Amino acid sequence: MNRRVFLAASTAGLLRAQAPTASFDNLKPMTGDIQPIGEGERLGRIEKARRLMRENRIAAIVCQGGASLFYYTGVRWTADGGPTLAWVLPAKGEAGWVIAEADLDRARQAMRMSADRAGANIRTWANGDGAAYARIAQLLQERGASGRIGIEEKATFALFDGLRRQAPKLEFVSADAVTVGCRVIKSPAEIALLQRANDITIAAYRAAFSTLKEGMTNRELSANIAAAYSALGVSGNAMAIFGKYTAFPHGSIQPQQLREGDLVLVDDGCSVDGYQSDITRTVIFGKPTARQRQVWDLERKAQDAALEAAKPGATCESVDWAARKTITDAGFGPGYRVPGLPHRTGHGIGLEGHEWTYLVKGNQTRLEAGMCFSDEPTIAIYGEFGVRLEDCMHVTPEGARMFTKQSPAIDQPFG
Repeated sequence: MNRRVFLAASTAGLLRAQAPTASFDNLKPMTGDIQPIGEGERLGRIEKARRLMRENRIAAIVCQGGASLFYYTGVRWTADGGPTLAWVLPAKGEAGWVIAEADLDRARQAMRMSADRAGANIRTWANGDGAAYARIAQLLQERGASGRIGIEEKATFALFDGLRRQAPKLEFVSADAVTVGCRVIKSPAEIALLQRANDITIAAYRAAFSTLKEGMTNRELSANIAAAYSALGVSGNAMAIFGKYTAFPHGSIQPQQLREGDLVLVDDGCSVDGYQSDITRTVIFGKPTARQRQVWDLERKAQDAALEAAKPGATCESVDWAARKTITDAGFGPGYRVPGLPHRTGHGIGLEGHEWTYLVKGNQTRLEAGMCFSDEPTIAIYGEFGVRLEDCMHVTPEGARMFTKQSPAIDQPFG
């Protein structure tokens, strides 16, 4: 999957110039009945985090912002390079916040707390060299956190560096054993939100594909997908590439116009209460050549092979190998060479479009029920075309299940 590399220029003008009409008339918001993650589930996540801390000899974890903070607290806050907000969860004792005084009111609004509760949990700091890190170190000391302190992976280096200066006797380590250990297994409520995001993405793609026409640009198609998402009640977008540029796994900045016989590839997704979809469709515009159909069919077999291999207890590496072997047995590759499959078969997905763990060579992590992945082997043939089919799957005790119906044929993008 590619994340918005192709969207360097604004699409606002395109939306006005290329706004679809009839094909979008029946699109209605699909988010009215969603069930956000409840407070009880978030409290359960915190207790699991504390158990994992004890098992991994981590006295506390520190989150600065982003997906893990939202996962545990429901607070949406983006780390902006400065220590405006940090959340400390100790293995024992009450969690606490360290917030810049200038951001206190905004933080309280984000937390949806009462003033009394917020006051009991928040430490503030004013401008001053190292003031924020000193307050975090003080909070760790108050909670009796000594030894190993886990730093969440999306925190800035400035946070890590400031803390080790303020608390040189503490050992700062990765918090992945805790945060990834929690987030990699999705609950039924999370699965339901992922399902809705995937359903919406298929609806958006279906509407946008009805607007394909000779001479349209790839940016116009991307804009149509964004417009469809908006009509469906979410924010989302997609990479769109045509013809020989479909061989580039992460797209091309080269302007493109659609011609008869081109392959069309779209890839990306939307977010529902923070949970992400990621779907790729490759379809022919016009009549496919024998070679295009042959390669497309091979790609579908590789996607099927990964789905079949994704069973509880299987390693992530073995799922990648199942798809890769299908492609290399047909004469591509070998390994990660092109023409062939140049990247991993899939990635974890949840609150982030790409998250742990990955279906890739060397990853011996074993699959468990509740894990969610993209299944997206790619066949890239530079100078000709590329084919990627991507649907996301969730692992059940019986095996993996797709959130969406797979493409049945090169001229049928939707099952």
